[in-house]
Amino acid sequence: MQALIATAPTSTGEPAGELQPRKQYVRKPALPALTGLRSLLAVTIILFHFTPSGLTWARHPSITLYPLVDIGYVFVSFFFLISGYILAYNYAGRDQRMNAMDFWVARFSRLYPIYALTMVVSIPMLMTEWAVRSRTEFWMGAIATPLLVQGFFPHLATFWMTVTWTLSCEVVLYIAFPWLVRLPWPRTAGKLLALGLFIWVVGLIPHSIYILHDPDHFGHAANRYSDGLWVNTLKFTPLPYLCTFLAGLTLGQLHEAAKLTARARVIIGTLGFIGVWFAAYHLANTLPYIMVHGGLLTPLFAAIILGLSGPSVLASLFSWEPLVAVGTSTYALYLLHFNVIILLQNHHVWARLGLGRFEPWISYVFVILLAIAVRKWVEHPAQLAIGHWWKRREAAREQREIVTVG
Repeated sequence: MQALIATAPTSTGEPAGELQPRKQYVRKPALPALTGLRSLLAVTIILFHFTPSGLTWARHPSITLYPLVDIGYVFVSFFFLISGYILAYNYAGRDQRMNAMDFWVARFSRLYPIYALTMVVSIPMLMTEWAVRSRTEFWMGAIATPLLVQGFFPHLATFWMTVTWTLSCEVVLYIAFPWLVRLPWPRTAGKLLALGLFIWVVGLIPHSIYILHDPDHFGHAANRYSDGLWVNTLKFTPLPYLCTFLAGLTLGQLHEAAKLTARARVIIGTLGFIGVWFAAYHLANTLPYIMVHGGLLTPLFAAIILGLSGPSVLASLFSWEPLVAVGTSTYALYLLHFNVIILLQNHHVWARLGLGRFEPWISYVFVILLAIAVRKWVEHPAQLAIGHWWKRREAAREQREIVTVG
């Protein structure tokens, strides 16, 4: 069928394929600075999970990273924002309508191989779940987790693999993306900026309601250790992250519409970094935890993303090759780090090897090197294999359709 269409003559006699060649989408430039930024975000999340309080430079105790590490949980929402931004950057504005199934298969090939590997690595944690959960909860979690729907159950969101509840949220957002990208988005920078701010405010409404009504009846402000149905719903389930993802989609189109100069990117990005530093070091103890967790700092993160989305002095700092090399492996690093470090600690691996004095730093280095290796030898090859399989399948299907039409 495609061959017939390509050679059908027009009213002037020339083949249509010569007069009206199919437009090919030109891939946009890579954004290595954002890849480098992801390295720092992932490392900060690792430090948030496993670094003892303090984290100071012994010779200069006033110099501390701990305030930044202590709000490391906010960088999970930063990843959701980046995810929406990158998808809009790559897919918005294309002349051809996205093939949803192609997109979903591409996402599956990117996400699930490492997810499956993490399930295997985490089998000891599954055995622990058997010991501490009711049989009903255990089997619900054991079924929901491989299906990537554990995030729909607040009390099971951290079942088995702890941090992978975020994948439940990502999957829902990826399923919706082919329809979201077709929405009639504004075209001008001013309208996109206004829309992004509106989405940000709407996203904070559920968290504001939570603060006003205290539905978990804690009697005090929720914190990172609070455990209740409603606080866990806001922390772990997909819907509260929808607005952050939509803000990322809006930001990706704002970047295209605004056409920022290198100087403007440096100014905006620097203001974003200063804002995050000020919030971490001077406001974090006074801001409501659930609001910060729910995206209160999103405009600052958006400024950082815009600042790094193109050539500039600021972007060159984050495009340092070692940072970018780690950044390409942050997905594996995020999924594997928590349970791998727990296993290392439970089995006293470094102490048995005589390296206990280097803890926890040696564990950080180990999981980073492990993630790089997994990216090279598991994640990337599996992604290519699934992609090639899907292309062959689609080519065979198209060939069958041509034969049938013929």
